[in-house]
Formats: sequence, C-alpha cells, structure tokens
Amino acid sequence: MSVNISLALKLKAASEAQHILDEVAGVTAVVIATPDGFEIASASLRSFDPSRIAAMASSISAMGAVVSQEARLGRCKCVTVATDDGFALFSPVRNPETELVVNVLASADAVLAQAMYRTAACVKLLEAHKAGWRPARINE
Repeated sequence: MSVNISLALKLKAASEAQHILDEVAGVTAVVIATPDGFEIASASLRSFDPSRIAAMASSISAMGAVVSQEARLGRCKCVTVATDDGFALFSPVRNPETELVVNVLASADAVLAQAMYRTAACVKLLEAHKAGWRPARINE
C-alpha cells in the first residue's frame, strides 16, 4: 500500500523529472517513485512503462541500502547499474513527508558524473520540500 503524497510534492517531482531529462544529455527517462514501487512522476524521450521501472527500482534501491548498512559505509546515496548500452541510477529521497526513489535511465552517450550530479541536486530539492509549504508574501 502506497503512502498518500501531497499534490505539491507530486508536482515538484514531475518538474524535477522533466528538468533532469532536459538538462542532462543522454538521459532517456526519469521515474520518481515510492520505495514500495509506485510511480508518482516520470518523463521520457521514448515509450516505456514507468510503473515497471518504479517497481524494479524499489528493489534495487533497497538492496543498496542494505549493502551500505551491512558494510558500515553510511547512508546509501545512489546505486548505479552499468550496462552495454548505458546506465541506470537509483537515488533514495528522505523527505519529511515520505520517502521516494529517483530513477534515471541513460544511454551510453550520457556522462555518468553529469547524471549523478543533477540527480543529487534533484534529491536535495525533494528532501527540502515541506508539506504545506508556500512562499511568504512580501507584505506579510
């Protein structure tokens, strides 16, 4: 059963997914999901099933967390899967409202460091997002 996620967080996640896709050359898809495998936002350059990516990525992210914990390496920030034709990044988000996983799929043309840097910025932004937050008015 998935946690209820605010519309504001879903909109922020959708915006960030699209920004990663637009800003990092070679990224082909971004899926932001709950740790239990439910997609809340996605952006893609090709046809794919984001719900399948979300479901599989939750398991991969969980394995990364367990391995880093067992090895006493600290909190898992990213799991990378390298393939013949590119790579996939799985980065956990620990937001006060809920936990999420940012999944970035990229072709062999993508630069891993650029994708990791932009994904880390997305994670930081989503972790800082607070439920019910709104900007203060100047005259308040």
